Amino acid sequence: MWPLYAAGFTTAFGAHGIAASLGAHAEGAVTSLLVLGGLLALYDGAEVLLKPVFGTLADRVGARPVLLGGLVAFAAASAVYAIADGPGWLWAARLGQGAAASAFSPSASALVARLNPAAEHGRAFGSYGFYKSIGYTLGPLLGGVVVWAGGLRLLFVVLAVLGAAVAAWAALTVPVVPPLPKARQTVLDLARGLTGPAFLVPTSALAAATAALSVGVGFLPVSGRVAGLGTVATGAAVSLLAACAAVVQPRAGRALDDGRLTTRSGVAAGLLLAAAGLGCAMLPGLTGILVGAALIGAGTGLITPLGFAALAASTPTERLGQTMGAAELGRELGDAGGPLLVAVVASLTTLTHGYAVLAILLALGPALTVVRRRPAEG
Repeated sequence: MWPLYAAGFTTAFGAHGIAASLGAHAEGAVTSLLVLGGLLALYDGAEVLLKPVFGTLADRVGARPVLLGGLVAFAAASAVYAIADGPGWLWAARLGQGAAASAFSPSASALVARLNPAAEHGRAFGSYGFYKSIGYTLGPLLGGVVVWAGGLRLLFVVLAVLGAAVAAWAALTVPVVPPLPKARQTVLDLARGLTGPAFLVPTSALAAATAALSVGVGFLPVSGRVAGLGTVATGAAVSLLAACAAVVQPRAGRALDDGRLTTRSGVAAGLLLAAAGLGCAMLPGLTGILVGAALIGAGTGLITPLGFAALAASTPTERLGQTMGAAELGRELGDAGGPLLVAVVASLTTLTHGYAVLAILLALGPALTVVRRRPAEG
């Protein structure tokens, strides 16, 4: 399992480590905010398009080859800019990294499910999410230190070495998990599977959690600056958010496996916690920002392992890669849609109203569940 945790860390570290440094340390390549936005979107854009494709491929040829190929490709793409400096090579390297992460990220999730019994899926996905959150947390910090020491190209060298090392580790340690025979699937069967409640409910929860997380990371520093807080205080808020998400995930997974928590109650509690966190972010001052960050982090940390465990439990083993790839697509859409929604509302009104709109949308999920259950109980 450890190489799979390392793969989760690698994709998160690669995404945030470089993203946090592009604006300040790629002067020759980043000539405008539009160019910066394009470079930031390349990684996630490649993932949105390719994760379902590579997830399906993992079901067909086996998750392990796709995992290894993606890690090797990540190392090669990182080496491109490390060796050949230039704006065009930076674009190529960033696109290659995103495409490679699209291969090894859903494959790692599928292997987490295949290599653990169903009764331990909560623990397994909780641990996987913990190390991925560590990558998101340390990416900007460690990436900034590396860039300060040797420039942006050195960071790409570090990522190339990291990708190659994790690939070698996985090749030596992760067992061969052959693809399972499966019945022929038509386009109608695929559409039915991806629109059924067993897929849509946990995927929607994962997307909502990612939306809240992205809004917290992106907009809490803005609220801090408006309140007159310095960069240390706003940075502490973002770090607190990521740390809470990392700490909660393994505990939520263990509680699910031990029967102390159900998927429905845990997801509902997570959505309400994240909504409450956005509500606290509406309050002025440092206290509201810090409490909001902690609640958003705890809520997203509660939802993530439960959502993936629910998907693994409801998916035929031979189609785990396809399901995980499609679920990762849902998370990417939440990652982009949450900040976009808040930004649009804030541009028309205020940032406080943007927080309020997203908080209401998150709270609607548990509210609708209660409304649906009452007629059934009656």
